[in-house]
Amino acid sequence: MTDRMRFGIFLAPFHKPGINPTLALEQDLELVEWLDRCDYDEVWFGEHHSAGSEISASPELMIATSAPRTKRIKLGTGVVSVSYHNPLWVAEKIVQLDHLTRGRAMLGLGPGSLPTDAAMIGLSQKDTRGLLADGLDVITRLLRSDEPVTFENDRWTLKDARLHLRPYSKFDLATAAVASPTGPKLAGKYGTGMISIGATTAAGFDALALHWDVIEEEAKHYGHTPDRSKWRLVGLCHIAETMEQARRDVEYGIEHWFNYFQEIAAFPQMSMPGQNAKEMIDFINDSGFGAIGTPEMCRAQIDRLWKQSNGGFGAYLMLAHNWANFDATRRSYELIAREVFPHFQGQHLSTMNAAMRAQKMRPELAEIHAKAVETAQSNYAAEKESRAKPAHEPAE
Repeated sequence: MTDRMRFGIFLAPFHKPGINPTLALEQDLELVEWLDRCDYDEVWFGEHHSAGSEISASPELMIATSAPRTKRIKLGTGVVSVSYHNPLWVAEKIVQLDHLTRGRAMLGLGPGSLPTDAAMIGLSQKDTRGLLADGLDVITRLLRSDEPVTFENDRWTLKDARLHLRPYSKFDLATAAVASPTGPKLAGKYGTGMISIGATTAAGFDALALHWDVIEEEAKHYGHTPDRSKWRLVGLCHIAETMEQARRDVEYGIEHWFNYFQEIAAFPQMSMPGQNAKEMIDFINDSGFGAIGTPEMCRAQIDRLWKQSNGGFGAYLMLAHNWANFDATRRSYELIAREVFPHFQGQHLSTMNAAMRAQKMRPELAEIHAKAVETAQSNYAAEKESRAKPAHEPAE
């Protein structure tokens, strides 16, 4: 572990059906530029193909478009649905992005979360986790060795497969986890990082410490050393200067977001109660699912997750939700950068302690300073007086 927690976002993205998709995607890219300016560490782009809200079909395209518009923020696939793709092409694309971004690309992998996506290609949800395991095995072999890979299952056939290019860097590789042990098992077996997407859901929160236990057990069995700095937790926040302002902000879009998980997306881990904006906001805050309010509430939420993880984690990713309009959304991320980051990156105490030391010393130093000014004034007055006296006449 390092003392500096990383911060970022998990950008599905979520947009209200019927709005201008071109503008929506452009604002997603503008948000990434803003996060780069605010010193966020990473952003993960989703892959979805149906259901109307999560309108980014290719995280690789979002990375390629964001890279020249940003300077330092890392850009990840959050996540590639491995069951939908031949794993050779998944590896090929991320290696090319690794070169194009000079090492800023990251590869996040998952089984595929939307059943309406899988249904269009004749894939059952009961098969996606097995395909993730097969795909991750192939991808890690391709990335970590020059040896050809031969593999066959019901969906893919590879014969002496090799990468066209070797990676530019040793980029981050992570697997997704919600509540089941599949993600942590794979992370431990293959020595990858883990993205706990449902960290603040009831099931996901309860499973946090258990997930790390699974990683440690699997890592030990396969000869890996797990690294908590590669563990990323995903949560929900919207912050404003006051609680009242934050609640007004999210009235813009929180009902659509809840409706998406209540009525449209067949993703039961994210299903939650609430019939109107007030009930939804209260649920987010009262259940610990997220924080809608002040920077202090955001800090408390992260502290809560840290304790539940039983040892800490490396990065906190905010699920980008579009609860508020674009200006309020950017302001929320800026406030978090200004008032939350320092508490988890070892910066806030240095300036606060410096201020306290100066305050303690102020009376004594102010008195010395005042006396120094008084002395300078007296000396100058004496100097002026000596200049004003007539010079002695020379003797005859």
